[in-house]
Amino acid sequence: MIRILAACLFAIFTTSAQAAVEVQGITTSGGFKAWLVEEHSIPFTALEIRFRGGTALDREAKRGEINLMMALLEEGSGDMNAQAFAKARDDLAASYSFNAGMDSVSISAKFLTENRDEAVALLRQAILEPRFDEDAIERVKGQVYSVIRSAQTDPSEIASTTFYGQAFGAHPYGSSADGTLESVKGLTRDDMFTAYKNAMVKDRVYIGAVGDITAEDLSALIDDLLGDLPQSGPEMPATVTPAISGGVTVVPYETPQSVVLFGHAGIARDDENYIPAYIANEIFGGAAESRLMEEVREKRGLTYGIGAYLASHDHANLVVGQFSSANSAVAEAVQVVKDEWARIVRDGITAEELDIAKTYLTGAYALRFDGNAPIAKILVGMQMVGLSTDYIAKRNDLVNAVTLDEINRVARDLYDPQNLTFVVVGQPEGLEAE
Repeated sequence: MIRILAACLFAIFTTSAQAAVEVQGITTSGGFKAWLVEEHSIPFTALEIRFRGGTALDREAKRGEINLMMALLEEGSGDMNAQAFAKARDDLAASYSFNAGMDSVSISAKFLTENRDEAVALLRQAILEPRFDEDAIERVKGQVYSVIRSAQTDPSEIASTTFYGQAFGAHPYGSSADGTLESVKGLTRDDMFTAYKNAMVKDRVYIGAVGDITAEDLSALIDDLLGDLPQSGPEMPATVTPAISGGVTVVPYETPQSVVLFGHAGIARDDENYIPAYIANEIFGGAAESRLMEEVREKRGLTYGIGAYLASHDHANLVVGQFSSANSAVAEAVQVVKDEWARIVRDGITAEELDIAKTYLTGAYALRFDGNAPIAKILVGMQMVGLSTDYIAKRNDLVNAVTLDEINRVARDLYDPQNLTFVVVGQPEGLEAE
């Protein structure tokens, strides 16, 4: 049975995304909305459930509570302790994953058709009847402590903590979702129940399913699985503008290579200019043959790798990039990044670059749809940013429709050399804080 499940993880949809993925939007009797892709050739279903809010809903002085709570959902429920729950799950050859992100918490499930009823019943127990046993809380706290301590000595984590702290301050985005040693130590069992009620509510849920299940069966499954959750939760955090306005921060750390994080305010995923911005970033910093890779690595050998991406969150947006470089070379690498940031605004993108990016992005799109579980995640992500069920079919047309004038207009608005901010963790030679 486990071999069958393993095979199912590599389910179909690897040809044409437009041809293979036919998305149905359904509304259950209980009022839940979900997206479904039926695929009955393999007796397996992947279910993705996501609740908007995430660790940004942590209460003041309770940082880390939602991250800890989600980690505890598979540590016992109903009349089962952690060991009994794990055995019941494994006996069904089912898989459940409970994760906390900055803007959402997610539940991912995979189960065979022959065990669907039992697998969903066990998942329902985990969602609706968490135990939050004291011994489990202390055990998982220990795991979180290890993550926090490791981050305190990881240059990349130090760079991220510093950069996001500068950008967002006291906003939840400005600190680690794991919390601090002090904040996690103070979390109680009562806090876990409060975090649970705040994070998992009906009016913030998004659902995607892919596999051997009909719309009728999925509708009944969802109502049974989620129908008894609270209707609503606390207010969302306020939208925040990144408080970074250019310059270089150096965090001294003994290491032969400095880690560099850089960026500034970005663009929202639901912005009408997002697709041109996405293509511009692919040309500038997103691909192996991007401008940043060409100038910093290929021409000058200052790093093994460099990239940039659009970090579009629910309450703030960034353009962020990162690289590592020898302490003796990092000052030059930072200057090259600054020069390239200015050049794309001044000189723009060429027609050849745009054509190459379009060919790559449209050709690679189908490769995202390489299994039931990845597609279920994509369906939920599409819903959360307000896309329509036919977006997959028309996405490549939207990419191909972007003109050279349009992408250069958007690039001039997106990239901001004056506000480009660097955080450098290491012992950079010849690089001064600004």
